[in-house]
Amino acid sequence: MALNLAFGLTLVTTSIGSALASLMLLSALAPGRRPPRKLAEVEPVMEETVFLFDDQALIDASAPARALMEATPLRGSDWARLCAFLGPRFERFEAELARLAECGLVELQAKGPAPLRLKAEMISGLARITLSDPEAEGQGRMVDALSLRAMEDELEGLREAADAAPALAWRQDARGEVTWANRAYLLQSGALTGDAEDPCLWPLPRLFDLGPASAAAQPARRMRLDVPGEDKPLWFDCHSLETAGGTINFALPANATVRAETALREFVQTLTKTFAHLPIGLAIFDRQRQLALFNPALIDLTTLPAEFLSGRPTLFSFLDRLREARMIPEPKDYRSWRQQMTELEKAASTGQYHDTWTLPTGLTYQVTGRPHPDGAVALLIEDISAEVSLTRRFRSDLEMGQAVIDSLPEAIAVFSPAGVLVMSNAAYARMWGTDPATTLGEVGATDSMRLWQGASLPNPIWTGARDFISQIGPRTDWTGEAVLTSGQRISCRFQAIAGGATLAGFLPQEADPPLALAARRPRRRRDAGAAGERHGEDPGNEPLAAAGRAGA
Repeated sequence: MALNLAFGLTLVTTSIGSALASLMLLSALAPGRRPPRKLAEVEPVMEETVFLFDDQALIDASAPARALMEATPLRGSDWARLCAFLGPRFERFEAELARLAECGLVELQAKGPAPLRLKAEMISGLARITLSDPEAEGQGRMVDALSLRAMEDELEGLREAADAAPALAWRQDARGEVTWANRAYLLQSGALTGDAEDPCLWPLPRLFDLGPASAAAQPARRMRLDVPGEDKPLWFDCHSLETAGGTINFALPANATVRAETALREFVQTLTKTFAHLPIGLAIFDRQRQLALFNPALIDLTTLPAEFLSGRPTLFSFLDRLREARMIPEPKDYRSWRQQMTELEKAASTGQYHDTWTLPTGLTYQVTGRPHPDGAVALLIEDISAEVSLTRRFRSDLEMGQAVIDSLPEAIAVFSPAGVLVMSNAAYARMWGTDPATTLGEVGATDSMRLWQGASLPNPIWTGARDFISQIGPRTDWTGEAVLTSGQRISCRFQAIAGGATLAGFLPQEADPPLALAARRPRRRRDAGAAGERHGEDPGNEPLAAAGRAGA
């Protein structure tokens, strides 16, 4: 019994050993069979990209989903950032997601060579959004595919923006070698060969010598680039930004700016040549109140040396120098006058400074200051000594003429061709009790007729006088008589003078007896060739004829 049991155990052990040996031999001899991998070598299972939203509030998200949100460049709410990533990739993304509450399930497929899939479903009132990349499924990538896709898309967008920029952009290392450049720089430098196998020259040529990396802190520099085969150079405004590995540089086209500055310079030169022939002194001060432009007439009028004016003095230095040269009137209070010039400097674009300087030398200058909206101030100095002298002489002649007619005993009134009273004397004011010079408005022939009629006895002579003053063309002088309400008899004459004006004269006569107070008939002067004076009607002047009949 014991022998049989021992024999059985031996047989079983031998069978198991033979089986194990056979399996090991078969495993060694079988082609293409790999040894079993350890637990640490098993490919990791990628977690799905899942978002859980309550309306537009993110409740929960998987680790890849949160990484995707962090990789999105837009900053804002979680829903806005997700829409910024998915909106360009899925057509009608927001519109389809708005239907999720009604449909319960929405599946979208993005277009493109590597499309994404989106699955949205309603679970207990929450929206569960799942994103998947078909190309990444089953490949065991250690990097989340959607996060990688977001970074690749952002990188591609940055590359497109850099290549589409009209400005030249490039990177230089510490040695000054160009390590990267955008398409505009490559085209300008001629580095693109057009060869498919070797599309770009290397190392890249350096177009601008910007100096060492420490020069990056300098402001923008205007650089000139000579292009082979071109007559005119190209101009760029170069900006440099220092980084840890070198500098990032940008060159903005400045050809239009250079052309504008050249045109402005030529225009200023043209104005300078034009101003050189003006008799008016011109001084233009810029917004810093420095003399930017002046003409030779300013030197002649102010007697200031050209060296001083060419040194671009300030406005106040210019005025102080004029005061020292006694080319401005000495003010009673120089401080207040200088304060006035300060107010000129601060005046609005509609402001204006205007003054007349009477110099000790007898000259008279008219000074005009005009502030401009851009901050500049223009001073114009004009010698008006001749005009002032002529005006004074003319005013003196007028005063003398007025004094002469005021000394006459005859009351005189002069009417313009339009029938407006333009001159009278003191005798006129005494006779008629009014001085036209003190009235605010114009005094016409009709107003004068009313005055004369109201201060005299009824007489048709005033109607004839009104018609004579209002008549245009050749006229014949005539005379007449009238009696004032005071009983004073006056002799009236109406005479056409130069320029179509009319002179009316009233001369007091000796008093008549009481029985002769009736108004006398007007008398008309005959022409120079007629002898004597004819009394009666004049068929050429009906008002005068009526006056004659009334006097008879």
